Amino acid sequence: MMDFNASRSFSGQLTARIDEAMQPRRTYLGASRLGAACERQLQYELADAPVDPGRETDGRLLRVFERGRVSEDCMAAWLRAAGFDLRTRDDAGEPFGFSALDGRLQGHVDGILVAGPDLGPGVGYPALWENKCLSAKSWRELEKHCLVVAKPIYAAQVAVYQAYLGLHEHQALFTAVNADTMELYAERVPFDAALAQRMSDRAVKVITALEAGELLPRGFADPTHVECRMCPWQDRCWRAAT
Repeated sequence: MMDFNASRSFSGQLTARIDEAMQPRRTYLGASRLGAACERQLQYELADAPVDPGRETDGRLLRVFERGRVSEDCMAAWLRAAGFDLRTRDDAGEPFGFSALDGRLQGHVDGILVAGPDLGPGVGYPALWENKCLSAKSWRELEKHCLVVAKPIYAAQVAVYQAYLGLHEHQALFTAVNADTMELYAERVPFDAALAQRMSDRAVKVITALEAGELLPRGFADPTHVECRMCPWQDRCWRAAT
């Protein structure tokens, strides 16, 4: 629970209220998370399991995510100015997306390019567009190693979106904004059918196991692994039976 007591500064009280209002609630498995390293973590996310005490999502981090959505709007405007016909909403004004497995798996894409400049062999329309806003360090890793190596979770997200929205015939356009320098990165991403299938199978596995009350194996064998230490369910997970 957030602390709204009067002993806090005005700024602290207001920030606490904003943080509480921003706390995410999700009743489905998000396609953007399917590439995560730990399937058990995905189970906890899908179940909306209470996180360990003191491990609630930090409001500052939520605002960082919100900044990513702002950068997405900026990037969309820049692409349109560069001659791309980019659609980010359907006729009803809703984001493009999909729902599968009785609504237990859902995904919402940043946009669809329906026309635009010639970007070379393999690029055509319609095509998926995905954008991220990254720290300078993360952006440099992406620039050096490309999407599949530097950000496999994003690569999985792109493959799943291409598959479920029928946008697999043309390469996706992945863009990234350096949050510190405002440098831009762009990459053409061919459809990886095998990756899309693995992620789809993983979604079925996670959902089925959760409904059966079965805990999937942990992604790591050591609770001191960096991803385990960052997991909001670390204590719950390592108290559970293997």
